[in-house]
Amino acid sequence: MALIRTLNGCSPEVGERCFLAETAALIGDVRMGDDCSIWYGAVLRGDVNPIRLGNRVNVQDGAVLHTLHRRSVVELGDNVSVGHNATVHGARVEHDCLIGMGAVVLDGAVVHSGTIIAAGSVVLSGQECEAGSVYAGVPARKVKTLTPEEQHRMITLNAEHYLTYASWYGEE
Repeated sequence: MALIRTLNGCSPEVGERCFLAETAALIGDVRMGDDCSIWYGAVLRGDVNPIRLGNRVNVQDGAVLHTLHRRSVVELGDNVSVGHNATVHGARVEHDCLIGMGAVVLDGAVVHSGTIIAAGSVVLSGQECEAGSVYAGVPARKVKTLTPEEQHRMITLNAEHYLTYASWYGEE
C-alpha cells in the first residue's frame, strides 16, 4: 500500500480505478481523478499548496510533484504522462502532454495541451510552452511543431499504455 498521509488537516483524495505503487507517497492536499497511476518511488507532496491531477494521469517511477509555499500549485490535466525521475514544481500542465524522463518544469510555467517536454529538459519559472509542440534543452526551447498524428503516437498512446500497465497490477 502506498504511503498516504494526512497533513495539516488535508488528506489525499484518489479517484476511481487508480493504481498506487507500494512505494509511492501522497501527502496532504493532493486530489487526483479517475484511472490514474502513481508508480514506484513517486512523490506527490501537497504539504505547502495543492496538487491537482485530472483523469488518466500517470506519474512514473521516481517523479516528484511539489509546490512553493502559498505561491504555486501543481495542476495536471487529463491524459498527462510525467516520465521517470521528472519534477513538476508549481507548474500547470494542460491536457494531453508528455513530460519526458528527468525533465524539470518549474514554478509558474505553463505547458499547453498537446505538448512534449523532452527528456532532461528544463522549463524555466514562468515560461509558457506553445500547444502542440516539442520543447527540448536547458533551458527548454521549441524545437518542433507536432502533427495530430505525432501527438496521438507519442502522447495519447503513452498514456494508454500506462492504463494497460496499471491494469496488470490489479490482476495479481
